[in-house]
Amino acid sequence: MTDKRLSHLDEEGKAVMVDVGDKAVTQRSARAAGKVQMRAATLRLIREGDIKKGDVLAVARIAGIMAAKRTAELIPLCHPLPLDRIALDLQINEADSAVDIMATVESRGKTGVEMEALTAVSAAALTIYDMAKAADRGMRISDIRLLEKRGGARGDYVAKE
Repeated sequence: MTDKRLSHLDEEGKAVMVDVGDKAVTQRSARAAGKVQMRAATLRLIREGDIKKGDVLAVARIAGIMAAKRTAELIPLCHPLPLDRIALDLQINEADSAVDIMATVESRGKTGVEMEALTAVSAAALTIYDMAKAADRGMRISDIRLLEKRGGARGDYVAKE
């Protein structure tokens, strides 16, 4: 039963920050993904650099990196973590008329970096929306998910496609 208990709730069901004080420092990593779907004309504007606010993919990459570093300020029960690496890959996906987003976060610490990777993807997606909304308010942010995590007491996780 304890393995199935929500880690951020105490015995009385109150929200708590997990105590990681006794956990070992290990190498941790996480990869998350998501996408922003849009009209083909909007995707073309992004690809050709014709969005008036500037280089959408470059700004979204920086937004994702900044958001990963500030995850503990955005998600109430997350621990502030020293991050060793944050990488965002944004790809034009003509077939789906979308921008595909992939974030990889790495750290040596006592807790995982899944939330940092997911936050990076989310912020990058919202930035794409913000920068291109004048051209297409119907864009859809979707499929934000954890792809894999490595390290920690519970071991590795790889999502099933």
